[in-house]
Amino acid sequence: MSTYLYRLARWCFRNRWKTLAAWVAVVVAAIVIAGASGGKTTDTVTIPGTEAQQTLTLLKEKLPAASGASTQVVFAVKDGNITSARNQAAIDRAVTALGKVSQVTSASNPFQARTVSPDKRIALGTVTYDAQAAEVKTGTLDQLDPAVSAARDAGVQVEFGGSVYPKAAAGASSEAVGIGVALVILCLTFGSLVAAGLPIVTAVFGLVTTMMGITALSAVTDIAAASTSVATMLGLSCGIDYAVFILARYRTFLLEGRDPEEAAGRAAGTAGSSVVFAALSVIIALCGLAVVGIPFLTTMGLAAAATVALALLVALTLVPAVFGILGRRGAARFSRLPLLRRAQPAARTAATDPDKLAGTRWARWVVRRRVPVLAIGVIALGGLAIPAASMDLGLPGSSALPTSDTSRRAYDLTTEHFGPGYNGTLTVVADDVATTGQAQQISAAISKVPGVASSSVAVTTHDMALINVIPTTGPNDAATTDLVHHIRDQRTTLEAGTGAHLLVGGVTATNIDVSAKLADALPTFLVTVVALAFVLLTFAFRTIIVPIKSILGFLLSAGAAFGAQVAVFQWGWCKSLLGIEPTQTLSFLPVILLAIMFGLSSDYEVFVVSRIKEQFSRTGDARRAAVLGTGLSARVVSAAALIMASIFVAFIFAPDPTTKEIGFSFAVGVLVDAFVVRLTLVPAAMAILGARAWHHPRWFARYVPDPDIEGERLDDKLDDSKQHLAGV
Repeated sequence: MSTYLYRLARWCFRNRWKTLAAWVAVVVAAIVIAGASGGKTTDTVTIPGTEAQQTLTLLKEKLPAASGASTQVVFAVKDGNITSARNQAAIDRAVTALGKVSQVTSASNPFQARTVSPDKRIALGTVTYDAQAAEVKTGTLDQLDPAVSAARDAGVQVEFGGSVYPKAAAGASSEAVGIGVALVILCLTFGSLVAAGLPIVTAVFGLVTTMMGITALSAVTDIAAASTSVATMLGLSCGIDYAVFILARYRTFLLEGRDPEEAAGRAAGTAGSSVVFAALSVIIALCGLAVVGIPFLTTMGLAAAATVALALLVALTLVPAVFGILGRRGAARFSRLPLLRRAQPAARTAATDPDKLAGTRWARWVVRRRVPVLAIGVIALGGLAIPAASMDLGLPGSSALPTSDTSRRAYDLTTEHFGPGYNGTLTVVADDVATTGQAQQISAAISKVPGVASSSVAVTTHDMALINVIPTTGPNDAATTDLVHHIRDQRTTLEAGTGAHLLVGGVTATNIDVSAKLADALPTFLVTVVALAFVLLTFAFRTIIVPIKSILGFLLSAGAAFGAQVAVFQWGWCKSLLGIEPTQTLSFLPVILLAIMFGLSSDYEVFVVSRIKEQFSRTGDARRAAVLGTGLSARVVSAAALIMASIFVAFIFAPDPTTKEIGFSFAVGVLVDAFVVRLTLVPAAMAILGARAWHHPRWFARYVPDPDIEGERLDDKLDDSKQHLAGV
């Protein structure tokens, strides 16, 4: 592999303008196609095969008007009576205006529907659309605020909630914040603005292409909104990291006095090989989401995997081309930034005397105390993972949003004046019901179920009834989950004598079904991904012990990330600092975090262990190899981890609590994995294992090809060629 990458990099170096032009054409084409497609991602999460999904499908077939998305409109007054003549007149005008909004099929009047709170302080209206949440246009939602101006002018507070509602404009770009921090870290690492800017510029090529591709695809298929956040985080972080690893080797070869083209080829042949296996680890983990059998996770995983694949292609082709564009004079600037000269000696030291590197000194300290370091590290990470045992999976709703969000204000008003259950109405469909009387009989039976505040027949047709069930508890409470299961378990009793068949659906039931399906799918996913990655790492390092050690380290990192996430987002630690409300753990977070963390942990494992193996092959001294290999990779791995973590941390400042949770969990996982596991526990473990770490059976060497991830055969081939030419 190293030979092919060497040749590819040199070709791109020589044909630099053609390579750059090709990537510019790809980016421009992606932007044009995305703009013409008009696609957009969706917040709607559905899982085929669940009862909630069956309920929605049945409604679409027999009662389409009730299957569309809806917005709950909360009219409130701080003082006085919402039913006063003045307030009623203003609200009537607002409801009439809402009914005229595009895509709206109906707007219920709270006074006619009798949805006025007992204290006469708030009234609830409902706007129903002719489309699902994903298909409600932004322009439609933009018309809601102007439509209720009559009510607001009369002094009535109006807030929106439900499955779709007007959202505030996004604040500062998390991507821009992450890129800014990454630039600072790279400047401190390389001491050069040219070197610092190169990985960021090249990473943007891959990121823009992927984002435009996701937008275009969302016009023909449902793509979860969280896919964009995950793909952006990985696109930036992996794109920068992969370029950094190749750039670091390129700079080392330049300092050794090699020609820029030769340095580019060797950098791709050595660090590039590690990048390939690192990227493949991430891609395998993300594609493994498909085995879960949940459409939105499959699209999320494939979108993120495509982002990483493009980051890999950019690193292997565009980065060497940029080396060529900079040429000899540009290459010299990789070591020229007067304000940051302290970063320059480290690169020269790595090339001449690696024993003096700070990373080497740290690794030497770790290796000398390898047993206590390993024991303390494992115990500490195990302790951080303890809160994960209290993980409560769910899909956080409006209660997790900041109070500045209209949906949160609508949720709080409804809870205060009606009760928490009004925010989690269950939709019970009685199919094949013969008469209205039978529908009323079923509704009356449901109202007697413990945990039900009220039950009423909303709609009846010739063979179906729609029953609204209000729980006594909120949509994210465990008691509400128990109620949904209880109604389903007792459906035979509830429908007795009517000949009807009951299905329980609605947004709350959908969230419950999604969380249950994800929890059930987690073990299958984990086994599949670990098995595939084990095969890949075994092939890369040609040993079984190293992949096993990598998997154990990943479990420690993931456990610590889960523990920190539960402590912060469920228990509420630092909630005021992060601007969050304690809530359930996002139900798809464990699957996504395990996928990405496994890939990223394999990244750092490949980068660190490949340098250790490289040193072991040269010296045969396992402990010294652990010291030097870690020392040579520590600086660039630290920079890569800090860059990746900074991008994840930037997403903590996003207004969406889901994005905050994902960014926080990923950041903790990356920092723990890079600094505690890979740069501390790995050298300690490798020193303890010694030469045994590289053992493999003889048949393995005969039948499994050597990918030459460290570039040893490439170096031998190039050295032989030089000797031959010198002899000639």
